[in-house]
Amino acid sequence: MQSLVTVSQFLTRFTAIVIIIAAIIAMIEPASFSWVKGDIQILVLGTIMLGMGMTLGKEDYRILAQRPLDILVGTIAQYTIMPLLAIAIGRGLGLSDGLTLGLVLVGSCPGGVSSNIMSYLARGDVAFSVGMTTVSTLLAPIAAPLWMMYLVGETVAMDGWGMFKFMLLVTLFPVLIGSAANILLHKKSWFADVQKIMPGVAVLAFAAIVGGVAAVHGGRFLESALVMVAAIALHNFGGYILGYFSGKALGMSTAKKRTLAIEVGVQNAGLATGLSAKFFPANAESAIATAVACVWHSVSGTVLGNAFGWWDKRQAQKQPIKTH
Repeated sequence: MQSLVTVSQFLTRFTAIVIIIAAIIAMIEPASFSWVKGDIQILVLGTIMLGMGMTLGKEDYRILAQRPLDILVGTIAQYTIMPLLAIAIGRGLGLSDGLTLGLVLVGSCPGGVSSNIMSYLARGDVAFSVGMTTVSTLLAPIAAPLWMMYLVGETVAMDGWGMFKFMLLVTLFPVLIGSAANILLHKKSWFADVQKIMPGVAVLAFAAIVGGVAAVHGGRFLESALVMVAAIALHNFGGYILGYFSGKALGMSTAKKRTLAIEVGVQNAGLATGLSAKFFPANAESAIATAVACVWHSVSGTVLGNAFGWWDKRQAQKQPIKTH
């Protein structure tokens, strides 16, 4: 079991590299990931969300009850800044309908499942991060379809009701099941071992989702790679900046501002990739954009978290040593 925990920690540490390797393998040998479709894809997505739910216990819900204003402000910031910024970038850069769809999908999804770790690296408010991720995920089945219908419903045919039901199945239910298991079984040693392994399982699941997209659409990646990456980077960095200054405008502490920046900027692009494959299977640009966002958000969020931590250490070294 300890060896599995070690492997899980390794996979979590090198998430972006694992996802990139999966995408490359899928483009070279599509058959290696052609199995990630249909019911299997739903199972893979559900596994990711189950792992997230297994981290939520009574204390996390107590945090939600004790800090409703912080969580409310953060959730509103996330579900307004990222969807609206996505459509603004899409129209401002004159992106194709497919790329705009992918960007809006990413922007309309809940916070990334790894954002809590990134907030920890940034010396942010981890409890605030957990609260925001929890609430945004629980609201996702309602918020994401509504934003999609409002922002791109006129340009892309979509099934809002079907998306709502699908997101209940792959987000809300697995999270609630995982959380209930944590509350009931958290004292069991075997369950604690499973919890330690789940982050690695989630990384492999993300890689499978991205690999599945790359296997089908990877050959078309280079057609719009430069514009796509530029739009994803602008969206992501814009979320960091607007999230941070939203916290500053509300007089939040430095730790909270950093957490809000990460929670707003880092999205669950793996879920967006699954939604794209499920509801827009013929739209290659959307699928590729969401898959690229998986890698980008993982890398940039980790870099930002470490940069905040590095800045604190640098500032601490500059402090004069007091003598008595």
